[in-house]
Amino acid sequence: MNKQVLNHSTFTGLILISGADAPGVTQSLFETLSPFSVSILDMEQVVIRGRLILTSLIKLDPAHADGIEDDLLELGGQLGLDVAIDFTDSHAIEIGNQPSSDQALQLVLLAQDLRPTAIARVAAVINAHHGNVERFRRTAAYPLTAIEFDITIPKESSPRDLQRDLADLALTEGIDLAIEAGGLNRRSKRIVLLDMDSTFIQQEVIDLLAEEAGVGVKVKEITESAMRGELDFKESLERRTELLAGLSEKAIVDIRRRITLTPGARTLVRTLHRLGHKVGIVSGGFTNVIEPLVNEMKVDFFRANTLEVKDGKLTGKIVGAIVDRAAKATFLSEFAQNEGVPLSQTIAVGDGANDLDMLKAAGLGIAFNAKPAVKAQADSSINTPYLDAILYLMGIPREEIEAADRSDS
Repeated sequence: MNKQVLNHSTFTGLILISGADAPGVTQSLFETLSPFSVSILDMEQVVIRGRLILTSLIKLDPAHADGIEDDLLELGGQLGLDVAIDFTDSHAIEIGNQPSSDQALQLVLLAQDLRPTAIARVAAVINAHHGNVERFRRTAAYPLTAIEFDITIPKESSPRDLQRDLADLALTEGIDLAIEAGGLNRRSKRIVLLDMDSTFIQQEVIDLLAEEAGVGVKVKEITESAMRGELDFKESLERRTELLAGLSEKAIVDIRRRITLTPGARTLVRTLHRLGHKVGIVSGGFTNVIEPLVNEMKVDFFRANTLEVKDGKLTGKIVGAIVDRAAKATFLSEFAQNEGVPLSQTIAVGDGANDLDMLKAAGLGIAFNAKPAVKAQADSSINTPYLDAILYLMGIPREEIEAADRSDS
């Protein structure tokens, strides 16, 4: 949209209507304006718990200003609403896009208990970067509160620096914050690729296998060290699987019953599929255990390791190439290429050091309840237990999710 420069022969008028919401308010406002020489420049309406706030910015002939004001005040009296009007000489006033030197960004704030202090401190960080909040709106109230902010920062400012400062704030305030470039690109991301253990499901599969084999403590120590990035993943996985040698194949069937999805996982996959997105799982875990669940969820893309089984028992070896940190990023590229989707339109989600390469390769990398080292390097971080919070970072509000559920019921 090009800027409009209004000349000295016109006024702009800002109209603010507030009060108890009722059917027909919007219609009545614009019917009242219809007889006059008026052009609509901008408008916005929100209803919160039955209370209406409606604003409209208009361009008008100065000769009509008194008539418009009288009719609007009369309308407010008829409807029992408060009406405020501000007319301004439009000479040299520009209406339209922000100056091209500004960068448009979108910030999403997630919290289970959102306090005023958190919002004030977020605003303070934005101000410190010479940014401005243009608009904000709530996109979810359940199972957590999500607020989406449209902000601008000067061209010379660094979005990465702003992101870093907001990430530091999120840790101290107990909230989640994600920031990325504004515009339609947020909702154009067509692929979401997720880690499995402690991300899509709540357990670490190898730890469950180790418990069955009686080597739980040893394996868990190696797992934690690997996820912190202290051990090479390939070497650590081989060391852990060696400890599983001799475990009965029947234990795999028993373990499948112990696996539980992360809250929101079904909602995430269902919603993404309804909106035409593709969903993938890439895991350092094992197909032997998780493949039935992946098939049940109708996941579009799946890669994981496979435990070797001979004579009904695990041999302690892995069949084929190991799915490690580098392989996860490679599979993201493969998945995207097969779907004809650029990496800029992909999202990767994970919690451990072996997820870092795919988090960095994706258009948006999300650390989900991750280790500190992973949070520090990811684009965004979610620390709530709900996996469907990813939808809010994509700009998909709760109302759309629930509307899609109702349409299928």
